Amino acid sequence: MQYFMALKVGEKRVKSAQELLTHYTGHALPALALKDMNNNIWEPVGEENLVAVIKEDNGYMIVICDKNGIAKSIAQWFTDEMKNEIVYKIKTEQLMNEYFGKLYLPI
Repeated sequence: MQYFMALKVGEKRVKSAQELLTHYTGHALPALALKDMNNNIWEPVGEENLVAVIKEDNGYMIVICDKNGIAKSIAQWFTDEMKNEIVYKIKTEQLMNEYFGKLYLPI
């Protein structure tokens, strides 16, 4: 896929994920629109949405990612209790699965 076409598709998927995560957290940031293939072949981030959680010193980050763990949207920082409540709502209301693998986040 050409770079700009892949970027346009990826940006649409990121925007959708950001809106979804914002609905549950109040504010979410966009993340990665393209898969890093390391071979000059451009692909948009995956269409599917999975929820993931990362624990850091500041609290928990909630991520909407694709099946490969590529982050499409992130929201930060939450207490354990808030994180549990948000993730529960996302999983039950959106029928979304949780992702437990390696996450690829924007640097």
